[in-house]
Amino acid sequence: MPTIPESPAASRAEYARRINLVLDYIDRHLDTPLELATLADVAHFSRFHFHRIFTAWMGETVGDYARRRRLEVAAFRLSRNTGETVLDIALGTGFGSGEAFARAFKLKFGCTPSTWRQATPARMAQQVAALGEHKFTLHSNLDQALGKPGQARAPHLGEDGHSHPTQGANSMEVQVIDLPPVRVAWQRRIGAYGPGIGAFWRDTMAPWMQSHGLMEQTCYGVGLDDPVLTPADKCRYDACVALPGHFQANGNTATTMLPGGRYAVARFRGPTTSIAAAWMTLTREWLPSSGLQCDERPCFERFHATTALDPATGEFTCDICIPVRPL
Repeated sequence: MPTIPESPAASRAEYARRINLVLDYIDRHLDTPLELATLADVAHFSRFHFHRIFTAWMGETVGDYARRRRLEVAAFRLSRNTGETVLDIALGTGFGSGEAFARAFKLKFGCTPSTWRQATPARMAQQVAALGEHKFTLHSNLDQALGKPGQARAPHLGEDGHSHPTQGANSMEVQVIDLPPVRVAWQRRIGAYGPGIGAFWRDTMAPWMQSHGLMEQTCYGVGLDDPVLTPADKCRYDACVALPGHFQANGNTATTMLPGGRYAVARFRGPTTSIAAAWMTLTREWLPSSGLQCDERPCFERFHATTALDPATGEFTCDICIPVRPL
């Protein structure tokens, strides 16, 4: 028999957990038909009431949400310019034909898929300009190990035990390394990226971590959406913390595995207002010249909650991690 949540806050957390299961299921199945009954079963909600609950919670219908995600993922894949044809991307994101995809894409983004792909360099340049005057010098050091799991607290400790100097606020060294998969507990925030994320960690995630004895564990911030493509109030962000092997999740806690594999990792140190510019610089300047491309695994920021923010200077330190594979 299902357990009844003990408080309104616990009940709301349970609703959030179930809706998030649906959002993740949709993202994993964009290339297939999405039946309401199946989604209701994923969330363990009544099939009769599910659509009404989803719409009230998300502010858009299931159909509108799925259509938006299909187009956003398609736009991202077009921007990567990996050689996929427009038709391949259309079919891979759930559109029945290239013509249907082109019509829907132009309605949302105001141009054809081919034009969007061709305009990617100019669009990214405009995005960098919009972020202001933040400049970052990138140093590439391919295949150098950053550190073993659990060593992120010590600046650039390599697997050989040697220390590598950290970079200043306006300089980042990029290293391509293998990261292990990690089991995490997470809570999701939906809303504009920016200062609200810091408040979410402080007011929501940190108290939960404290109450479960997890403050010394490595944290991961996973931005699931590109704010250039996704409306600000719809952007998803997962605040994650690594779990020790003995940790048992309770009914209101979601757990998942962050996939391991090859990542480009850059140490960022500076004001939090500069992180967006750092991400853009890595994506626009370093990635195209690296011989690598971003794949479908999540990007994330890795840090320790107890040491990431310097209270004296306000500087934030984290590792920016981008999943990569050969071109």
